[in-house]
Amino acid sequence: MMRYVAHRLVHLIPVLFGVSVFVFIGMHLVPGDVAQLLLGEKGTEADLARMRHQLGLDQPLYVQYARFLGGALQGDFGTSIRTKQSAMWEIAQALPITIELSLVALLFAIVVGLVIGVVAARRPHSVTDTVAMIGVLVGVSMPIFWTGILLLLVFGGLLGWLPLGGMVDDGMTVHRITGMSLVDGLLTGNLPLVQSSLRHLVLPAIALGATSMATIARMSRSTMLEVLGLDYVRTARAKGVSEPRVVRRHALRNALLPVVTLIGLQLGLLLSGAVLTETIFALPGLGRLAVTSVLARDYPVVQGIVVIAAAIFVLANLAVDMLYAYLDPRIRYG
Repeated sequence: MMRYVAHRLVHLIPVLFGVSVFVFIGMHLVPGDVAQLLLGEKGTEADLARMRHQLGLDQPLYVQYARFLGGALQGDFGTSIRTKQSAMWEIAQALPITIELSLVALLFAIVVGLVIGVVAARRPHSVTDTVAMIGVLVGVSMPIFWTGILLLLVFGGLLGWLPLGGMVDDGMTVHRITGMSLVDGLLTGNLPLVQSSLRHLVLPAIALGATSMATIARMSRSTMLEVLGLDYVRTARAKGVSEPRVVRRHALRNALLPVVTLIGLQLGLLLSGAVLTETIFALPGLGRLAVTSVLARDYPVVQGIVVIAAAIFVLANLAVDMLYAYLDPRIRYG
């Protein structure tokens, strides 16, 4: 197992290298001049030339990329053009919020998706199955931004049950440890902070995880239907094993393998969907920082965000592969 993990980690290097090249070239192909954006319309040619020199934009692209790559290998993506702060510091401030939102959304998608899929598979072609699949179809079809706005209007505006945005209630003191308000509240025993964080996370987590939940529900229903029709399941039933035990002990574990693969892929969807979700719900996470930085042509921050997001996605898929060996003892990695 350790050799396999080391082998996959080595393969991470060319992946991140390719991502860094792609995002570096992509940012420089975007129309516009950063120096002009910073100085405004009143900037003279001399001022523009001086600003480009200060930012290193007057150097050849390969020199700029080599400087970026050298810094990135040391965990330094440069200085933010927009705020003059370290790009890595800005990313470190925003990343925990996106991680917290993505994990809560993923937990919602897994739990609700598996429950819907298993219940529908146990009663195929019934009213329950039909209603569940119609709901799943709606969940897959609804864009994240539309789901988020609808949740805001109904539960935040019309009913007033939940907050309209932000991470915690105004005026609440947060003792920052991990940067994740829910986790920090649990670590410090701050129950009001935990309750406030949960209330603020409900709507964005549902909006972000709705599509993944629907996808997981469809996959789990399909795999459960297949597994429930296998010989060893029929044998267990013939021996008098109760139906809940058949589902839980014999069918569900084998049906989870394709679902686990899907869950690993959904993480990429959650990271990309966080851009819209955090913008709609005013969450100062990585997605909102990415939008702000792209609009400001803030090269260092955008490049750092994309590279870190790619690393998270690859590591998540490595964790999924390792989970296979737990779910199916027949799988061994050499």
